Amino acid sequence: MDAASLLKAAASSSNLLTSGEATLAARASSCLATSKRAPFPMRRAALGRPPLLSRSFSSDVNDGFLGSASKRRARGPIMAAKKAAEGGKRDEGKYKHTVDLPKTSFGLRANAVVREPEIQKMWEDNQVFKRIAEKNTGGSFVLHDGPPYANGNLHMGHALNKILKDIINRYKLLQNHKISFVPGWDCHGLPIELKVLQSMNQDARKELTPLKLRQKAAKFAKETVNIQMKSFKRYGIWADWENPYLTLSPEYEAAQIEVFGQMAMRGYIYRGRKPVHWSPSSRTALAEAELEYPEGHISKSIYAGFKIISPPPSSNGLLEEFFPNICLAIWTTTPWTIPANAAVAVNSRLTYVVAEVHSVLESASTSCGGKQIKLGSIFKSGKEKPFLILASELVSTLESKWGMKLVVRKTFPGSALENCRYVHPVSGKECPVVLGGDYITTESGTGLVHTAPGHGQEDYITGLKYGLPILSPVDDEGKFTEEAGEFHGLNVLGAGNDAVTNFLDEQLSLLMEEPYKHKYPYDWRTKKPTIFRATEQWFASVEGFRHAAMDAISKVAWIPSQAENRIVAMTSSRSDWCISRQRTWGVPIPVFYHIDSKEPLLTEETLNHIKIIVSKKGSDAWWHMPTEELLPDKYRDIASNYQKGTDTMDVWFDSGSSWAAVLAQRDGLGFPADLYLEGTDQHRGWFQSSLLTSIATTGKAPYSSVITHGFVLDEKGMKMSKSLGNVVDPDIIINGGKNAKDEPGYGADVLRLWVSSVDYTGDVMVGPQVLRQISDMYRKLRGTLRFLLSNLHDWKPENAVSYDDLPKIDKYALFQLENVVNSIQESYENYQFYKNFQIIQRFAIVDLSNFYFDVAKDRLYVGGKFSFTRRSCQTVLAAHLLSIVKVIAPILPHLAEDVWQNLPFDHVMEDGSIAKFVFELKWPDLNGKWLSIPADDVDFWNQILELRSEVNKVLENARIGKLIGSSLEAKVYLQAADGATASRLQEMCSSTNDADALHRIFITSQVEILTSLNDEIISNITYTGKYSNTRIGELWIGVSRADGMKCERCWNYSPLVGSVIEHPTLCARCFSAIDLQPVSAAVGVS
Repeated sequence: MDAASLLKAAASSSNLLTSGEATLAARASSCLATSKRAPFPMRRAALGRPPLLSRSFSSDVNDGFLGSASKRRARGPIMAAKKAAEGGKRDEGKYKHTVDLPKTSFGLRANAVVREPEIQKMWEDNQVFKRIAEKNTGGSFVLHDGPPYANGNLHMGHALNKILKDIINRYKLLQNHKISFVPGWDCHGLPIELKVLQSMNQDARKELTPLKLRQKAAKFAKETVNIQMKSFKRYGIWADWENPYLTLSPEYEAAQIEVFGQMAMRGYIYRGRKPVHWSPSSRTALAEAELEYPEGHISKSIYAGFKIISPPPSSNGLLEEFFPNICLAIWTTTPWTIPANAAVAVNSRLTYVVAEVHSVLESASTSCGGKQIKLGSIFKSGKEKPFLILASELVSTLESKWGMKLVVRKTFPGSALENCRYVHPVSGKECPVVLGGDYITTESGTGLVHTAPGHGQEDYITGLKYGLPILSPVDDEGKFTEEAGEFHGLNVLGAGNDAVTNFLDEQLSLLMEEPYKHKYPYDWRTKKPTIFRATEQWFASVEGFRHAAMDAISKVAWIPSQAENRIVAMTSSRSDWCISRQRTWGVPIPVFYHIDSKEPLLTEETLNHIKIIVSKKGSDAWWHMPTEELLPDKYRDIASNYQKGTDTMDVWFDSGSSWAAVLAQRDGLGFPADLYLEGTDQHRGWFQSSLLTSIATTGKAPYSSVITHGFVLDEKGMKMSKSLGNVVDPDIIINGGKNAKDEPGYGADVLRLWVSSVDYTGDVMVGPQVLRQISDMYRKLRGTLRFLLSNLHDWKPENAVSYDDLPKIDKYALFQLENVVNSIQESYENYQFYKNFQIIQRFAIVDLSNFYFDVAKDRLYVGGKFSFTRRSCQTVLAAHLLSIVKVIAPILPHLAEDVWQNLPFDHVMEDGSIAKFVFELKWPDLNGKWLSIPADDVDFWNQILELRSEVNKVLENARIGKLIGSSLEAKVYLQAADGATASRLQEMCSSTNDADALHRIFITSQVEILTSLNDEIISNITYTGKYSNTRIGELWIGVSRADGMKCERCWNYSPLVGSVIEHPTLCARCFSAIDLQPVSAAVGVS
């Protein structure tokens, strides 16, 4: 009698089967593994992985495990076996030893605060990063590190930046690239100098020499570097920590001087007196990148009248009828610059008018738009009202603002006013009206611009055109000098501003005063307002190489693409770069000045000589060596005629020279870098300074691609601030805070997972709620990996089943896996890590556990240790484990390594060696065979998954209605309107491969396909549902109690339970499973 006949006989009679008959019957629905072999890249080997802290063995993997949908479905056998193992009654669980419980030492809890440092120590002890980077055979990939400032602890912006870089580098390692990542630090500049000064009392400061200050600053910077380096390492950042680059190192400083020298010899460096951003609080010039523009700044703005004393020479009586009481109406937000006024500028293309003042408000003070304004004394009753020249377009606006009627008496073009003369309201000197540029508009003010070439960039340019004097009667502290006369000694941003305003009012020149809210430049370090002030400074002439810089920008790949617009706008419009600073802690501008003439000495010989000295002794040599030794031999005889300069270089010149000091000089690196990655503020900082120095000296951009990221905000989208109490500290995220409940230690991988979850191209948000959500995802992902490890505890690569012999469900699972890996690779290549976060979350946490893992548990736990279906499932699980651990490794390296160190088998690589560390692996190769499933079959499996969801809904209704408890107590009925669909479903029901059987996919005990529906069937089946699809038509779904009795071992219901003489409580499959002996198996998934 054949197997099918035996099954039929057993189901239709009370006859018991012998053990031999039962085995034959079971094999009718479950195939044994064959001896056919195929290549698979895994096998056992005697070599082991490096020892890591031993952990207790545990087989209890199901508690809190995956949160599977099968809570009331497939956990019965596992729970029964566990109960028996924990000391049930003597007669209970007699088959527990036959259930293949999952086993692993890989815990569900990460214990990351302890475990991650252990893993990092293992990496460091075995020099994993260095060995892998050197062993890789692909091309080099150079991500050049932008140096953070060495003046404090790290914040979330640092964490976002460095982790993004590390994700990229680790991915490139898996792609077989040679990686050499050299971390850097910016060590010079005012913030460090101020930190040193703040740590000293007043008496100690008085005795502080420049050299002692520099020594203290260097010590502080190096100590901070060590603190920050420790934090970066704890983030899991792989880098050449033994050989970082510091901008204070002699070799770096020498390379920087080389860049300066090359620019000077090409004519791009010059000394000039022109207005620059000056910080009175820091007493130094500032570059644009050292400014910030906080919201809410309010300036005192004034409207003033400058009295005309003579019309333009060729005006033909244009203004004569209005003399002697006609004035030029100007507006300024910096009244303190009036003493330095040299001209009034108009726009030749605007139309101007002479307006007569009528109907002035009686009150000298009033309110306009909620702002308090004050009219000048000139408008008080009894005073003769002036005629005012202003832009025609602004007449109505100024009528409303000033609260008076303005009657237009004459109209003329701006060009007609050129060379008109007015009397300076403070000095009494004659000054001209000049023609300015397009910066003169009618968006605000009067259309006439008070011009002080010593206090404004546009004013300076206009002044050069007309040969105007460059006056700047303000000292380093922001106080008026003697040149300002009666205002001498007053602070221009305080009492000096008020004094000038009051003086103008006394002279009947003030028309109106009002507060004006606008963006104003502040010193980014001291957080105090700056001024524009003309001083003798060193500049880099951007105009000399602007065109080349713009051309280079267009050849760089900018991510996101709109970043190119920002760098273009900033580079195309920037003025010459002021590179000199009046501070002690920095790289000196290597220039000597003639004692009498003050002319600078700057030659190729002097530059080279200083560069050699600095490369050996560091830049301190500039301060401790005499001029005679700093000058080349040819100048020794005249050295007494020269003195050393005291200016230092802008710190952006420091970091902007890193391409020359690091990329061009370090082994394993190269110029240009493949990638720069920094915050979006670096478009006007490091990205631009690096570009300008590189273009000026090499003609090329220092980078091929540039990625920018946004700022880190709190959960509400607010800027983090200590005063608001919303600062998120990366160290607390990793190690926990004082209150473990409110500030638990999540470990570095949760922080890294957060970085991967956000679209970093814009501002990103983080806070306690966000971190809890990320931690929950991490825990679930860890659960997924734990499931894979625990069900491969007895796996041997030589037991792998050939791809061609796999059940259809397993082939479909590999098809999905391959598509997911390809999608993840594409996202890595495009630096879109948040897409990987979404893919991993959906696939590894949701899709796998809700379907494949859910269905697989039956054959893994009770299908029989050596059964073909279990081996085929393990083959697929092993493939998933290897792929998932690789694709998550760049983001979650500690988790990936933890999995690898708990791997229950050895993984042999192509060269025959055992992979001891996860990063010794390579990115999964494209497997075309796994993608070769016909599209029609893929579509059908998708429909089966949708049908399964609808079946689950009917099963849940039956459970709520007390018809069934678990889904294994159910029998599902399906009736398809479409004949082809019915045939295909019937084929799945009668599959000779138990893994593809429809009742296994539904996790029920039986499925029956009905050819038609009749009243009797409909009346006997209470719980029903429907599923419809354009491809397979409409299906009717019904659920009833399963036929037969419950198997003690697998909890499935079957008419065959009780048919086996020796084991009357088992179904035929379970008897076959406990009686099954090891057989040779196929090898490999190819």
